[in-house]
Amino acid sequence: MSYQQDEIAALVRRVVTRTLGQAAARSVLDEEAVRQIPVGSVQPVSPGTIITPLARQVALERRVKLVEDDPSQAGPAAGPAPGETAAGQRLVALGADHGGYQLKEQLKAAVAEAGYGVVDCGTHSAEAVDYPDFAYAVARLVADGRAWRGIIVDGAGIGSCMAANKVPGVRAAMCYDQATAVNSREHNNANVLTLGAGLIGPHLARQIVQTWLATEFGGGRHARRVAKIDAIGERFMRRDGQIRPGND
Repeated sequence: MSYQQDEIAALVRRVVTRTLGQAAARSVLDEEAVRQIPVGSVQPVSPGTIITPLARQVALERRVKLVEDDPSQAGPAAGPAPGETAAGQRLVALGADHGGYQLKEQLKAAVAEAGYGVVDCGTHSAEAVDYPDFAYAVARLVADGRAWRGIIVDGAGIGSCMAANKVPGVRAAMCYDQATAVNSREHNNANVLTLGAGLIGPHLARQIVQTWLATEFGGGRHARRVAKIDAIGERFMRRDGQIRPGND
């Protein structure tokens, strides 16, 4: 079955309505609405408005600051855009388990040299730890708009990718060469990159990271498909501490 963009938007609104009540349906800020806001601007959001995870991600990418407060209190340039420092430097969150620790340290320097700010989520030694903890820490920063993008390193890159993709608003991609790095950005608008330290060397890892950070999302037909990916995540909303699948 094929869905058009307006059908996906309607589906998302129905799920939000069922989950949060009829009142929420009257004040939902979605991805399409955010795309109409000028890049780099400040957008006041009325109290009680529901902002979808995809809308937050689009705002981050377009450097739109969503002011979730009394609109009368929002100034014309109230602070940095999501995922940036006060000086406008984009922040990249890095994380790794013990198997990826050494490579993370090398990539941290490469990311900083490329002009990005770095948020190191750990681990901070080669002592054994559990990769889901660090994958979640990175993914959460990206999903919340506190980091522009995220990079996670473990032994194979697979487990961290799975863990990160459990966080709504995250599109994590495991890349193993420059071609997959470009594809994940141009076609899938990946906002988290995972790498396997046991599969690739530091030189290739550095090339992948540089390519991935520099590649822009292609938009067009890809935007429609990415919207469908995110619409799947929108079916599962948190309510009373439980994940409840929406019924189409």
